[in-house]
Amino acid sequence: MLEYFFTEEQQMMIDTAREIGEKKIIPVRAQYDEEQAFPHDVFKAIADADLTGVYIPDEYGGCAGDTGIMNMCLVTEELSKYCGGISLSFAGTALGTLPILISGDDEQKKRWLPRIASGTLAAFGITEPDAGSDAASMRPTAVRDGDDYIINGTKLFISNGGEADIYSIFAMTDKAKGARGCSCFVLEKGMDGFTFGKKEDKMGIRASCTRELIFQDLRVPAANRLGREGTGFMTAMKTFDNSRPGVGSQALGIAQGALDLAVDYARQRKQFGRPIIANQGLQWMLADMAMQVEAARALVYATARWIDAGAKRPTGASAMSKCFASDVAMKVTIDAIQVFGGVGYTKEYPIEKYARDAKITQIYEGTNQIQRDEIALALIKEAARK
Repeated sequence: MLEYFFTEEQQMMIDTAREIGEKKIIPVRAQYDEEQAFPHDVFKAIADADLTGVYIPDEYGGCAGDTGIMNMCLVTEELSKYCGGISLSFAGTALGTLPILISGDDEQKKRWLPRIASGTLAAFGITEPDAGSDAASMRPTAVRDGDDYIINGTKLFISNGGEADIYSIFAMTDKAKGARGCSCFVLEKGMDGFTFGKKEDKMGIRASCTRELIFQDLRVPAANRLGREGTGFMTAMKTFDNSRPGVGSQALGIAQGALDLAVDYARQRKQFGRPIIANQGLQWMLADMAMQVEAARALVYATARWIDAGAKRPTGASAMSKCFASDVAMKVTIDAIQVFGGVGYTKEYPIEKYARDAKITQIYEGTNQIQRDEIALALIKEAARK
């Protein structure tokens, strides 16, 4: 890997995440994938190592400094080298936290962020049966009733759903205004009228929990609304600007983990009396994989650092980092299976799992087709400003 000039604290985060991956994740990842078990014990180890606060400001119990998004990406990448599903307990919590960081006032941040920094799981709820990529068409309603809102509706495909204690969710406070009628609320597990539905049986990231959220006459204090009424859609879009490099880093970690396994296997596997890595055709395949991974890493890191530096319009770059890295992850994991040959297609080796885990990174937090729309729109806006 190239030298990216991490701070001493960032290198410690990477080293700590690596130790958790080697000691806590590798021994259980196959079992958790098979059983679809949520990795509470691994997440506790992540929290006990003080990694759950790496993207949260110091004044709220974290240790983000001025590199919160970069820190989030580094830890997500390192954990994802060992299991993309288990790493999502961390990454999904970061996603659920970002709306509070972006739109919460000081009192709200003091209320929820120290809990998350110390290891409380969080989740982000925007997707619905008819509102995936088209987030502006969401249906759940939040009707003002005195000092409260009454929320009704459902959310679908929510990572950490049912396991998290804190949820940033979006509902319509004025449907007549379209996207400008959307507001963001923080919910807590155990509230009356807040229940969980179907747990999805997924192709990949099976060690994460993906559930439906159900709101039935759920009474939420107005003090749980983030920002002004009607600013929820803007909160969601700003969240994605900050979170998409995190998806890129998950994809990056999966790709790097697959490449590492492929190189190790190619050095050990012998055919015709020599290791298969001695074959030039396979060397070129590995070389292409390595170039793709390093290019993705450079893009993800550059985007994360730009956001931390206060970028005003990171939407295009954020979409690029997510889109490029996830496409790389899919290509590299499939090529890694090819390096393994027939055994790579079996569950005897972990490489098939990497391909299954990689696929979702091309889909969630905006499909890669939507990312290309965002990139093109950013190009158009940039040209118009000249």
